[in-house]
Amino acid sequence: MMNARFAITIFSVFFLSIFAKAQYTMHKMISVGYTYQNQSFGEVGGKLLFLKNDDVIYRLGGSALMGSANSKFAIMPKLSADVLLNFEKNVDFYHSYYFLIGAEGTNKYVAPKIGVTLFGILDLTGGYAFPIGDSGINGKELKGLNINFTLNVPTVFIHDMFK
Repeated sequence: MMNARFAITIFSVFFLSIFAKAQYTMHKMISVGYTYQNQSFGEVGGKLLFLKNDDVIYRLGGSALMGSANSKFAIMPKLSADVLLNFEKNVDFYHSYYFLIGAEGTNKYVAPKIGVTLFGILDLTGGYAFPIGDSGINGKELKGLNINFTLNVPTVFIHDMFK
């Protein structure tokens, strides 16, 4: 019962913060990528990027991990939260790279991660996954090294491309 209340509280704060009009601008992105978590998975989903200035950027995302575990197809939902940091001043070309600190979680594991991102579009991250309970996927344990390679395409770019 306590876990359900906690989950409802987190989702309520998340959705209410989306509708709050603070001084942050929000951009929507479609993300596709590859995740290695003791097994290879393809990833498809979306992210919301929040920024006030270009020194610190926040991202929230949701996606589906799809792959084969022990010769059986498997799908897992994934939620992620990232903070992108670059405090370099007086650069000609707007911040081209950011350091990334974040975490991702599925119904099978939670993984803190660090990495780099190029323009906030191309991410390369690594971390370590901690399993939730004794659950694996199709008998495959999901703990240990976690590597992500993700392409985040802004929806504005897609809209302008088809004009």
